Amino acid sequence: MMIVQAGFEIKRAFLMHERRIPEWLRHAPAPSVRGFAVLAGIEAIARGILISVFPLLVYNALQNAVLVSEVYFVIGLISLGVGLLVPYVIRLIPRRWIYAIGTLMFATGALLATFQTPNTVIAGLALTAVATVMTFVCFNAYVLDYVSKVDLGQLETSRLFYSALGWTTGPALGVYLYSWWAFAPFGIAAMAAIAMLLTFLAMRLGNGKLIVKSRQSPANPFAFFHRFFAQPRLISGWLFAVIRSCGWWVYIVYFPIFAVQNGLSEQLGGIALSISNGALFLTPMMLRYMQRRSVRTAVRTGFLMAGLLFLLAGLLNQIPLASVLCLIMGSFFLILLDVSGVLPFLLAVKPSERTEMSAIYASFRDVSGIVTPGAAWLILLVAPVSGVFIAGGAGLFYAWGLARKLHPRLGHAKISIEGAQDLQFGAEGLEAHNPMSAAK
Repeated sequence: MMIVQAGFEIKRAFLMHERRIPEWLRHAPAPSVRGFAVLAGIEAIARGILISVFPLLVYNALQNAVLVSEVYFVIGLISLGVGLLVPYVIRLIPRRWIYAIGTLMFATGALLATFQTPNTVIAGLALTAVATVMTFVCFNAYVLDYVSKVDLGQLETSRLFYSALGWTTGPALGVYLYSWWAFAPFGIAAMAAIAMLLTFLAMRLGNGKLIVKSRQSPANPFAFFHRFFAQPRLISGWLFAVIRSCGWWVYIVYFPIFAVQNGLSEQLGGIALSISNGALFLTPMMLRYMQRRSVRTAVRTGFLMAGLLFLLAGLLNQIPLASVLCLIMGSFFLILLDVSGVLPFLLAVKPSERTEMSAIYASFRDVSGIVTPGAAWLILLVAPVSGVFIAGGAGLFYAWGLARKLHPRLGHAKISIEGAQDLQFGAEGLEAHNPMSAAK
């Protein structure tokens, strides 16, 4: 009896002690929209501070714009392959470890690039590019797991808002620190990547069951290619993303090279990118414009104006400052496309295929990373860097023409940067058409 009574006393003491433990320590809260937005904001710091430094670093190491295009082309092919293989790898390695490995690879690549030899620079760029793809695919998968469809609009606007600081100050700060102490921007990026890992782990504190290995085999994206190609609306939405991303590739990689070749400051590319990314703070205004005018109008306006300004930048190459101004103004409309250009695809995806199609959609970044440097490689054999701007403008004009097939009533959103509780889209989608090829 004494043993049984002692057992009851111990159990009662344990329960009384457990009640004193804060709830947030005993049971970790489910991942929230804000948590994912914070994680995206930290990623923006890691990537934003290097985005304007790597093109300069690669160009300084190789001293040839054609070789720069070749390097980016090959790395783009590698990134695409890795992105498509991630679902297979998850069968052997839990998703959380893939994300963790990706953050560590990013930190390693950033530190490796500080040696500034051609081989280490290329290896560092490759590691950071592959790491970005790995974390991007995993991040999207977690979003689909934990964020409801009605909260996707709130997540997208919150993600852009939390990322605005990193993408706005990062490029200018990166090139400034690079000119002061070459190690500084890469060290900050490595620390931000570690912060990503720690934040990711913190989102599963408590019972440790927020992130578990799926009992089902991950989706095979290749098996859904026939479903993707059978739906013209999905193809068009994917093309919008690819072409938009190609525009950013032209702006981020070839703008700094153009500035250096024309005797302008090495820091100009980073400063211009920071100015462009400042438009992220105008996201709420862009969303209100899209709500009042329609998704179709926003998408067509973005592609038309960006294409026109990129074309002018290439034609005015004899006046470098005029080209610079045209590219900066064109980038503002790329921001508008970042807000609106993803919606035609999201609204066309069937709920039953959302996970599989997200794996295919994620390839837009890698495809644009192949198409842009590949096309630039050929253009630079016969034309100066300004020819890449003209080609970029032509691609944006193509997307503008393709977007005319979007339904005029596509999208009726109720979005705000804070307090947005819902994203309601009554969409009929795209009219049937026969899309060609193309590009973010």
